[in-house]
Amino acid sequence: MTSTHVQQGGHDHVFLGDDHDRNEHRTWLVIALTATMMVAEIAAGTIFGSMALVADGWHMSTHAAAMLIAVLAYGFARRNAHNPRFTFGTGKVGDLAAFASAIVLALVAVMIAWESVLRLRTPLPINVTQAMAVAVLGLAVNLISAWLLRGDHHHHHGHDHGHHHDHEGHDHDHHASGHRARDNNLHAAYMHVLADALTSVLAIVALLAAGLYGWVWLDPAMGIVGALVIARWSWGLIRDAGGVLLDYGASDAELSREIREAVETSTERITDLHVWQLGPGHHGAIIALASSEPQAPSHYREKLAAIHELSHVTVEVEPLRA
Repeated sequence: MTSTHVQQGGHDHVFLGDDHDRNEHRTWLVIALTATMMVAEIAAGTIFGSMALVADGWHMSTHAAAMLIAVLAYGFARRNAHNPRFTFGTGKVGDLAAFASAIVLALVAVMIAWESVLRLRTPLPINVTQAMAVAVLGLAVNLISAWLLRGDHHHHHGHDHGHHHDHEGHDHDHHASGHRARDNNLHAAYMHVLADALTSVLAIVALLAAGLYGWVWLDPAMGIVGALVIARWSWGLIRDAGGVLLDYGASDAELSREIREAVETSTERITDLHVWQLGPGHHGAIIALASSEPQAPSHYREKLAAIHELSHVTVEVEPLRA
């Protein structure tokens, strides 16, 4: 197939989420809050000889490190958003960070489970009052952090640019969208905060039982329960972020269906279709069409205008062979 290229206008490939800057700033706030609490717990535990405080402080450090991965990814993606060496922009940097953060979350689950098993085998005396104070304070910090990291996930886009070939066209069109698109990087940071909050809640329940009924065994048992829940969250995050990184199209099936419904007619049919995620709220599509009456790329752009998630579309049109 031969074609003549006529450039109609330049375009960029910035596929960052609409709330990118807001999410970056809020993650920095949560890191500052978590790091302050971490230092205070380790210092107080060292001064007053409380291993519960020291242990919880170092536990919080793992979550602070994971959130640091998230915030550095936001900064890298923003600084390199216009870097032409990234063919489809830096929208997936957050998913790469989320995948790494999910691995850290899985390691945290393993550490909690291992410590809990050791304590089941060799129970240790618990200072219920002191440990309860640590758990309640940690829960308060985590609830504040969770509120800061809550996600709207609404993304509105507004750039429009296009290329044109006689038989082959590239079209990039964005419109305001109310569809939800999860930022996996923010979600990973939120999962770490939620994991910390879960361990605090389970610890409070176990400590109440230990204080009221002497059920010291419930503390490590709750630790194992918490580790299993956190491991399940970790797997979900690995699956979602990994799917985006590998262009796994299961989540884009509905979008593919919408594209086919918008484009295909009795005289035009899609012979090849690829849809993948470029960033939060942004998708790319390569569409190969066979038509008995081939039209200009702008014709198909108008047909796809209502599909707001499409940010980068390549259309290739060939005459329909009898």
